[in-house]
Amino acid sequence: MPTWHYSTDIAEKNPEKTAKAMMWDAPISPKEATELARVIRGMKLTEAKAYLERVIKMEEPVPYRRYHGKVAHKRGLADKHGIPMGRYPVKAAKYFLKLLKNVEANAEFKGLEVEKLKIVHIASHKGMTIKRWMPRAFGRATPEFERRTHLEVIVEEVE
Repeated sequence: MPTWHYSTDIAEKNPEKTAKAMMWDAPISPKEATELARVIRGMKLTEAKAYLERVIKMEEPVPYRRYHGKVAHKRGLADKHGIPMGRYPVKAAKYFLKLLKNVEANAEFKGLEVEKLKIVHIASHKGMTIKRWMPRAFGRATPEFERRTHLEVIVEEVE
């Protein structure tokens, strides 16, 4: 059996003030997850949840800094984030919101105050790829790859 661990040891340095959560094999794009994690890293937990809900409603786009090839410009992104390219990764935002609700429940169980929680570490890693082949005409086949992503988040109570 594989052993799963976090990619950082922030939580072990101060376990009384931190809470953490993981999600393995989420069926979302690793590129969308990377861009979304970059935006909400460093936010307060409550404002990150509000931001993700706005992304799900397609009210606020996510800036694409690394994977921005052929990505359209969105109004207001350059003023707020300094980069005009962005998209609305709704499916990825739903999974991130689920992860943040999970870490919030973990923090409440440990007795931490939810209003003081700040995201100190959030990361996404490529998971496995499920490979399927769809038969086509004349004996050919088209690949259908389903990519999975591992997500992890650590929040810390700040004063």
